[in-house]
Amino acid sequence: MYLFTSEVVSPGHPDKCADIIADSIVDKILMADSNGRVASEVFVAGKNIVIGGEINSKLKLEQKDYENIVKDALFNIGYKGLPYFTKEQCLHPDDINVSVYINQQSSDINQGVDQKDGEIGAGDQGIMFGFASCEADEYMPAAITYARMLCDKVYKFAKENPDKLGVDIKTQVSIDYGTKDNFENCKPQSIHTIVVSAPCVESMDINELRELIQTLIDDSGLPTNLYDKQKTIIYINPTGRYVNHSSLHDSGLTGRKLIVDSFGGYAPIGGGAQSSKDYTKVDRSGLYAARYIAKNIVAAGLAKKCIVQLSYAIGVAKPTSVSVDTMGTNVASVDDDKLSNFVMDNFSLTPKWIINKFGLDKPSDDTFLYAKVAAFGQVGNSKYPWEQLDSVELFKTLI
Repeated sequence: MYLFTSEVVSPGHPDKCADIIADSIVDKILMADSNGRVASEVFVAGKNIVIGGEINSKLKLEQKDYENIVKDALFNIGYKGLPYFTKEQCLHPDDINVSVYINQQSSDINQGVDQKDGEIGAGDQGIMFGFASCEADEYMPAAITYARMLCDKVYKFAKENPDKLGVDIKTQVSIDYGTKDNFENCKPQSIHTIVVSAPCVESMDINELRELIQTLIDDSGLPTNLYDKQKTIIYINPTGRYVNHSSLHDSGLTGRKLIVDSFGGYAPIGGGAQSSKDYTKVDRSGLYAARYIAKNIVAAGLAKKCIVQLSYAIGVAKPTSVSVDTMGTNVASVDDDKLSNFVMDNFSLTPKWIINKFGLDKPSDDTFLYAKVAAFGQVGNSKYPWEQLDSVELFKTLI
């Protein structure tokens, strides 16, 4: 055996609640003022939601506005104050306290970001990594792809059946590659272990719960060539009881699920979180650009997997470095040096280029919402603008 594991948490996990609330603020600001600047963190502990950070915008939010954003976000996540779970068992939106500590963004940063020639400088220094792999249709590693598939299935059921399950859900998948060589060459052999933890109402027997979750696993769409119900090890609520959940029993903080948000630990991650920040913060926009480049390289057939690293200096538009690493899986005629130089020659990768390319200053119901990205992962969803494969033909010119 050669095993690799990734975990996923649902939007109802306290850390994800914090991310979603923070990005609901980003959406609110940018939909009213596309030039708004946002960097607000959220801490969720018990019934208390603390919002702090810096915002510059034409839209001025008051205490009541923040309270409404928080309550709407929690309601959409699935914390609807229904009687199936008591106020002691999970968070109810009508029972929260919201504290707001928001300042103006420093003018020292602004002068480097909004430049006189119309260019946009990076909102901070930092490093970002994008990754892609041929292991699954989404050009993502297998373990996190299937962990997400399971989590989405159970979460959807929980939202539709609040009389049975709560929305604070975790899943985990271990992939068996058989050998290290198969791992390095993106050849998963089977799903070795599945773990699912989902809160249920107190009246539900553990055996009934496990039978329900097993049915959802079997119906989740896992590839039949990898998933064998008779062979895969499956743990469902392994402690035997999971009723108490939400931030009442586990605090949440923005930016604490970076590996869940990205590549499941399969590849490096950058130095900062994405949620809570506007598009000028390269922790966010740089990840999207690096993922876009890596995905198009793999989709073009130039490599089986690919890591793209970008780095930026605060107030400087062009990246300070660009590197491509195909981890030895590249086609013989196109090495990493050639790929790195090709990317630098053909893709500007300035914040302004990234913003315009993906429409990052215009979140909407018709394109994408940052809050939904926070809920279901920053990468790996084909509907996101930065997941498009419109540079495949350009990369194929290298062959």
